[in-house]
Amino acid sequence: MSALADKQVKNAKKAESTYKLADGGGLNLFVLPTGTKSWRLRYRFDGKEKTLVIGNYPDVSLADARAERESAKETLKAGRDPNVVKKVEKLVGKKQTADTFEVIAREWHELQKPVEKHASDVLDSLVKDVFPIIGKMPIRDIDAPTVLAVLRIVENRDAKETARRIRQRLSSIFVYAIASGRATQDPAGVVREAMAPMKKGRQLAITDVDKAREMLQAPRSTPSHPVTKLGLRLLVLTAVRPGTLITTPWGEWNNLDEDDPIWQIPAARMKLKLQHKDDDARDHLVPLSRQAMETIAVLRSITGRGPFALPNGRHAHKAMSENALGYLLNRAGYHHKHVPHGFRSTFSTIMNERYPADRQIFDLMLAHTPRIRLRGLTIAPNTWPDAKSSLSFGPI
Repeated sequence: MSALADKQVKNAKKAESTYKLADGGGLNLFVLPTGTKSWRLRYRFDGKEKTLVIGNYPDVSLADARAERESAKETLKAGRDPNVVKKVEKLVGKKQTADTFEVIAREWHELQKPVEKHASDVLDSLVKDVFPIIGKMPIRDIDAPTVLAVLRIVENRDAKETARRIRQRLSSIFVYAIASGRATQDPAGVVREAMAPMKKGRQLAITDVDKAREMLQAPRSTPSHPVTKLGLRLLVLTAVRPGTLITTPWGEWNNLDEDDPIWQIPAARMKLKLQHKDDDARDHLVPLSRQAMETIAVLRSITGRGPFALPNGRHAHKAMSENALGYLLNRAGYHHKHVPHGFRSTFSTIMNERYPADRQIFDLMLAHTPRIRLRGLTIAPNTWPDAKSSLSFGPI
C-alpha cells in the first residue's frame, strides 16, 4: 500500500457515499458526501478495535495527521488509550497531560468498567471529590499529605465511609501508574492508618415494636417519589441490606413461584468474603410475604421495563442511591433516630425477643453466620417459623 501524496488529499472529491483513502499504519482520510475530509486512525487497545478522530483537512495537514499517528503509537506503547488521552487534553491542556492524575485515573477506569458493577459511581466520586483538587497534577508529584488532605475534605462532611472507598480507588490508580511506569509510590496506601476512625456499633434503629409501627406510618404522608416509598416498604418486609435491595435486577423477581415465592439473591451480590462470592451454595434465600409480592407488583408497573427494580430517579440505567431511602426517613422526622440499615436491627431485636429459641434461624434470615453450629440440620425456607408473617407492625 502506497502512502498518500499531498496532491491526492487536496484533489479528493466528494461522492454520493463516504469513501476513504489509506495512508498506512491505520491512518485514513474519510471523504464525506458533504465534501468534508476527516483524518481518522484505526488502532487496537485492550483487545478492541477503536477509532481516533484526528481532525479535518485542511485544518490538519497530511504531515500533521502523520505526526498524530506516530504520537498515538507512542501512547499505545506506553499502555495508554489515545482516545482517553485526547479527551483529557481538552480538559487540562497538553502540558504534562500524559502524566496527570486525571488522565491516568480515566485510563484505569476504562479498564475496570467491564468488571466493576458500580463503574459509573466510581468515576462520579473521582470527578466530584478528587479531580478538582489533584486532577491536573503530575501523578509523580502527589505525596501522602496531599492525598490525606483530599480525604479529609470528604471526612469533614461526615462521609467517612465514602472517604474510605475513595482511598481504595486512589490506591488502585497509583498501583496502576506504578505498573505502567509513571509513578514510583502509592501515597494512598500510606495514609490508610491516618484516616479518621469509624464509630463501630449498631446502625441507628428503633427496636420497640409500638414505636416501629408509628415510624412506619410517617413516610406515607411524606412527599417523595413513589418508587422510593415502595423501596422503603420492601426494606421493612424483607429485612435485606439496603445496598442489596436497591441494586436488585428485575431478573431476580421475574420467575417467582406465586404459591411459595422465594427471592434467591446470588452470593455475588451479598456481603461476603471475595472467595465466597462465586459459591452458589451461599446464595441468600428470602421468603416473600403476600404484602411483599403486592409491593413488587406495583413496582413492576412503574419500573418493570428497566434493568433495575429500584432505579435512580434521574438515570434509569443506574440503581437508586441508598441515600434516597435515608432522606425519606429524615424528612419523615427520624433524622438521627433510624436509618435504612436499621430495619435489620428492628427485625432482629423484635423477633429474638418474641422467639428466643429461634435465634439461629433469624441469623440465617439476615444472612448472618449462625452463632451456634446446626449439626446435621437443614432448614428449608418454607419451614422457617412464621417466616413470611412474623414481622408484623400493622398496616404499612
